[in-house]
Amino acid sequence: MEREAIIEVRGVRNQFGSQVIHDQLDLDIYRGEVLGIVGGSGTGKSVLLRTILGLNKPAAGRIGLFGKARSDMTSAEERAVERRWGVLFQDGALFSSLTVAQNIQVALKEHLHLPQYLLDEIAAVKIALVGLPVEAGPKFPSELSGGMRKRAGLARALALDPEIVFLDEPTAGLDPIGAAAFDDLIKNLQETLGLTVFMVTHDLDSLYAICNRIAVLAEKRVLVTGTIDEMTRQDHPWIKEYFHGPRGRAAVAAKTRNAVA
Repeated sequence: MEREAIIEVRGVRNQFGSQVIHDQLDLDIYRGEVLGIVGGSGTGKSVLLRTILGLNKPAAGRIGLFGKARSDMTSAEERAVERRWGVLFQDGALFSSLTVAQNIQVALKEHLHLPQYLLDEIAAVKIALVGLPVEAGPKFPSELSGGMRKRAGLARALALDPEIVFLDEPTAGLDPIGAAAFDDLIKNLQETLGLTVFMVTHDLDSLYAICNRIAVLAEKRVLVTGTIDEMTRQDHPWIKEYFHGPRGRAAVAAKTRNAVA
């Protein structure tokens, strides 16, 4: 059965001044998968994410969104597409002057015309969905722990019931227990809601725990895509070092322990 590519990146070139970040970059994101994006420092993982979202305009190439090129879309069509995804930036990127509930309601107010009592009910549902206590709703981001801020950011990303969720280093800054719990949350939400997940990460444990497929950024493009097992068989020096180095071996050992348990 042929997989449906809901986002297609073709021949993309990203550059800032004379610095070329990506050149002739191709990538497909398939419906229902968890895709992990990895690469060394400076390979432009977050730049790629922002380019797909339309926050960065590529110097060349094409971005296809749900079967239509972004360049062929009207502003109304682009706005409609943006309702179909949610984004979790690093550390949640919440509005500091708004409560958690108000942060979640920002997208709802932007795209929908609902009475306040419905906005409050939806926010409460999203807060519960990501495993936050009901008391988190009226709190400000500064009153939350790092892990709770990430969950609040994820609740905001899920506000409009998106089909695809973009995550930028979702477990960065979390301790191992908190990171594992966040991985479990993403996996459970993906399975329960049928989400497609595009995840920029450096966390090998996350790659082993929840990713169906991995894309490696190197040499200004997506060098290779495949499963975690396929990654471990690659001969490229950086990929070998990444997946077979000390952290890679630790991730394999942890996965083996969890499987036995």
